Amino acid sequence: MHGHHEFREGGLLFSTDRTRLDVERIHAFLSGESYRVRGIHRERGERSLANSICFGVYGDGRQLGFARVVTDHVGFACLAGVLVVPAARGQGFGKKLVAFVPAHPDLQRVCRFLLATRDAHGLCAHYGFAPLAAAERFMERYDPEALSR
Repeated sequence: MHGHHEFREGGLLFSTDRTRLDVERIHAFLSGESYRVRGIHRERGERSLANSICFGVYGDGRQLGFARVVTDHVGFACLAGVLVVPAARGQGFGKKLVAFVPAHPDLQRVCRFLLATRDAHGLCAHYGFAPLAAAERFMERYDPEALSR
């Protein structure tokens, strides 16, 4: 696997450097605002970060956005936990972050790259994501209470 992957644009830094992550801010958003993992315990959130490739967008010395990818680096990757802090929304940071993620060197040969979204289908389509080609092959085991136990 590669080292840190970084890209600068204007005054923004896009980076996979874990030491830059504002874990407190990420947890506050995920546990308090995210529709997917609302109520997640801090230790479980930190475990999810430890087991993912983490992507951050930074400006003015603070973290403005975050995404993570769960992957085996070969056959499967799943984009999860995309966020832009409320004060930075509407400025295109989310679009740039979603474009930065699949450019990561370790994700260039992944066969199946999934994501789940409630409301960003149009945004994600611009970066190559589409409805499942064979939805009938996929199943899930969903336990909405698992994150808060």
